[in-house]
Amino acid sequence: MTTVPLLYVARRLLALVLIIIVISFVVFSLLYLAPGSPEQILLGARPATPETIRAIRDEYHLNDSFLEQYKTWAEGAVRFDFGRSIRTNEPVTAAIKDRFGLTLQLGFFAFLITMLLGVPLGIFAAVRKQSALDRGVVGISVVGISVPAFATGILLLYIFAVALGWFPVFGQGSGAVGRIHHLTLPAVALALTGMGLILKLTRTAMISALETDYVTFARARGIPERRVLTAYALRNALIPIVTAGGLLLAYMLAGTVLVEVTFALPGMGSLLVDSVRTLDLPMVQALVILIAVIVVVVNLVADLIYVLIDPRISFTKVDL
Repeated sequence: MTTVPLLYVARRLLALVLIIIVISFVVFSLLYLAPGSPEQILLGARPATPETIRAIRDEYHLNDSFLEQYKTWAEGAVRFDFGRSIRTNEPVTAAIKDRFGLTLQLGFFAFLITMLLGVPLGIFAAVRKQSALDRGVVGISVVGISVPAFATGILLLYIFAVALGWFPVFGQGSGAVGRIHHLTLPAVALALTGMGLILKLTRTAMISALETDYVTFARARGIPERRVLTAYALRNALIPIVTAGGLLLAYMLAGTVLVEVTFALPGMGSLLVDSVRTLDLPMVQALVILIAVIVVVVNLVADLIYVLIDPRISFTKVDL
């Protein structure tokens, strides 16, 4: 069994840490880039009396230098302590924890739909290249990529929730069955955009693989067509599919903002929208850091999967 060298993993983890440090520095700088003074932003709707301003400056170490403030904030972030929300005055970590589960379920649900439909349709289109099925699948992929998820969500809401009444209009549901019932429409809306990309990439990669000499030789040996498609063509076409799948998973976990707002779901996306609208910077900082971590970790996992798919890949010369 092929294994991933520990040196490569260590180098990628080091790169991940460096990326997070850079992003965290930029995110912390939002406090000084936003309009108004840091004290006014952190006070929110509270009265700006000399006592409250002094308390704010002491609580957020605003009397220290910029780098010392960043160091203090980063040390708290490592301990998952991002302070308190300006809007609700609750701990930022607690607010995110309450909503993260819903976003995680929605993202994985949409990703599952994307891969289970997009990959098989792409394979069918490649096998029947230039047929009516192929043209129809390509048309679906173009529409999926072109239409934003929130627009698809509104259309799905009107047809399946309002007109037909098959699904609820809003809410997250309770229990496993209720949660799946409530998340189906938003997951489909989120999946349709990603499915167009996966479908198109799968079709292109499979067409290229099916035209190779080893596939022709395998067919000449009388190997069943299903095995030729799965063991020969699909395995060698998986690299771009895994790459796109990793990016889509990160997008679906971190980019549910408009879908959650459209379906009135109390997840991280709607929390981010509310926090940006009210200039709740401690909450925005924590959410942006979390999204960045999700993206880089998913990309790292996708890179590590490459060697399991294709043992010919060498990690010894891969740069950071």
